[in-house]
Amino acid sequence: MKFVTIGYGDREGYDRMEPSLRDTAHAHDDRLRAAGAEMGIAGQPVQVRNHANTGTAVAPGPFLTSALPIAGFAIIEADSLEEAVSLVSGTPCAVGYGVVEVWPLDTAQG
Repeated sequence: MKFVTIGYGDREGYDRMEPSLRDTAHAHDDRLRAAGAEMGIAGQPVQVRNHANTGTAVAPGPFLTSALPIAGFAIIEADSLEEAVSLVSGTPCAVGYGVVEVWPLDTAQG
């Protein structure tokens, strides 16, 4: 199964981590990448609309809001939601006073 993960965190939380814990969290991400996870830092988003296919409108900025900024995204593979949670629980956002959302990705419906 594939899962989309969204990491939320801010610089303050990241900087509060002990340097050794930060290094461990980044090594964890390196292992996820080596296992095939696609990971990246979030850039500046845009909103795209094309209501009734009458013309595309693009506006800068996110549609969703959160108490913490979005730090990054990943697509991971796991056998279950529980395994996916275990895989992301050691990432910098989860360890560094942020949060990681895990969304099952149903590729058969896309």
